Amino acid sequence: MSRAALLVLADGRFPAGGHAHSGGAEPAVAAGHIKDAVTLERFCRGRLHTAGLVAAGLAAAAAAGHDPLLLDDAADARTPVPALRTTARKLGRQMMRAARATWPGPDLDALAAARPRGAHQPVVLGVAARSAGLEPLDAAYAVAYENISGPATAAVRLLSLDPFDATAVLARLAADLDRVAQQGADAAARVALEGTDALPAASAPLLDITAEAHAAWPVRLFAS
Repeated sequence: MSRAALLVLADGRFPAGGHAHSGGAEPAVAAGHIKDAVTLERFCRGRLHTAGLVAAGLAAAAAAGHDPLLLDDAADARTPVPALRTTARKLGRQMMRAARATWPGPDLDALAAARPRGAHQPVVLGVAARSAGLEPLDAAYAVAYENISGPATAAVRLLSLDPFDATAVLARLAADLDRVAQQGADAAARVALEGTDALPAASAPLLDITAEAHAAWPVRLFAS
């Protein structure tokens, strides 16, 4: 196994469509919840321990080889807002295209055939990680990092925030990222005995509400 594949998967330039999404940062900026590096860090920490934790568990479970269709159903159950389900599946389709071109394999092909409209992005990422020879913890790290790097990058564009400050925010969240990735991987390890109920189901109601409102904006910079 080469851990270099993790660098490719977590690279912001990996063509999985994440650059078009703000992870809730755009409506948070509009509402005044994100206005500088301090408030960006607060937003990202909250997102990491809720949406990021859920995604880490799902990705780790998929990378461990658990049934991706059951995991996709579990992701649906943990995503009550239609706008976020639509976004997750759009990102899943794009991740699938990139992953099949990069690490082609039967697991990705089977999931693409079973979910032609797209599976949830963390599930696809986990299957991609498995195809790349990575471990469940690697998949948890990749998806958890994406959950905070996306909003941080979006904040630079939305606020003209100094990119050095945004990167420093990500660095300060390193310990939190370690904990969330490990929690996701630990939960995934229990799926064999406990089923998908073992996976995290943390909620972020404000992210849900603002995502649904943002989807109805007539003009926006980001798709979500």
